[in-house]
Amino acid sequence: MDIRVAMAEMGRAARDAARVVAAASVEQRNQALVEIQQALASDRDRILAANAQDLEAGRQNGLDAALLDRLAVTPARLDVLEEGLSQVAALPDPIGEISDERVMPSGISVGTMRVPLGVIGMIYESRPNVTIEAASLCLKAGNAVILRGGSEAIHSNTALGASLASGLSAADLPVEAAQVVPVVDRAAVGALLTMPDFIDLVVPRGGKGLIERVMAESQVAILKHLDGICHVYIDSEADAGKAHRIAFNAKTQRYGTCNTMETLLVAKAQTGMLPALVTALQEEGVEVRGCDVARVAAPAITIAATEADWATEYLAPVLSIKVVDGVDEAMAHIARYSSDHTESIVTENQATAARFLREVDSGSVMHNASTRFADGFEYGLGAEIGISTGKLHARGPVGLEGLTSRKYIVRGDGHIRQ
Repeated sequence: MDIRVAMAEMGRAARDAARVVAAASVEQRNQALVEIQQALASDRDRILAANAQDLEAGRQNGLDAALLDRLAVTPARLDVLEEGLSQVAALPDPIGEISDERVMPSGISVGTMRVPLGVIGMIYESRPNVTIEAASLCLKAGNAVILRGGSEAIHSNTALGASLASGLSAADLPVEAAQVVPVVDRAAVGALLTMPDFIDLVVPRGGKGLIERVMAESQVAILKHLDGICHVYIDSEADAGKAHRIAFNAKTQRYGTCNTMETLLVAKAQTGMLPALVTALQEEGVEVRGCDVARVAAPAITIAATEADWATEYLAPVLSIKVVDGVDEAMAHIARYSSDHTESIVTENQATAARFLREVDSGSVMHNASTRFADGFEYGLGAEIGISTGKLHARGPVGLEGLTSRKYIVRGDGHIRQ
């Protein structure tokens, strides 16, 4: 098989299907999601059997327990996927919404209409659930999608792709609107990244190596984030109880997520709260590293933080703590080391909070809240296609709206330009 030819055929079919989906009513798009949900329910045994093949191959290939867990499809996880389809179907339709319409001095009316992007190329690793989650969002937003999962999940993704096709067909929409790449050859990724005639946006979800490859090779716009180096800053005017709860949750609620705190910044005036916080973190199993001042304030910190720590996304029970003079030094540290994902300030001073929210340049900036809230579901977006740390065209958790664009709509009544 010539991979580039095969991928071009998929791309051409997706482009044709995208026009059909974009023109479909919201009722038809929602019906497709309902039909996909029903297909998942009826295909459970086949999906679980396919996943068992992938898990066995993963064990034979030496995948560690964490990767095997990401790869696993269980009845409970299928329940979540089915519920997610219902939730996406219930979301408001973003397509066709007209806003900012106004009458110009010439007499014409000018506004903007939200429209689908077209064809989304989804490149992801390990988690088969992304196959359904990404497809549901793309279809709801009137797009077609080409799904290229990792080789370790090929049987699972192929089985889930069959359920997608079944649901689309039942809703009288083209099955090419959600295609799973059926090969594991890495050349398929290279082809997908170099088809700007057929692909409008590439969304990579996976490890740093995947994101770096996509950034280096893509000829298509990318919605991505490379790292999640997130900060919590405890201000001199923070409530100590709130600060303790927020910092503890931001680090320990889950370790392997991109919105987990990796660096805690603490104003000098708040170093008195460090011993209790460090003890709580260590009792939870977190390895705490600290700057010189932090280690003096909390002698239980026995590991010195290095320059490399400030620029590291641990994705593990490891935390670095730095004591700063105040909000200016905290924001300077964030500007230097942040990956522009999520930052939070804990303070009772509303003016300081407003300044932090305004001046810190990340996709999500928070006041008195854990960074773990940086998530599409928590933001009321439903499921998310990913999180963007770039500034064009979407930023932060990306849901339906981020899978659309806008075009200008002009209305006249025989108007001509003088």
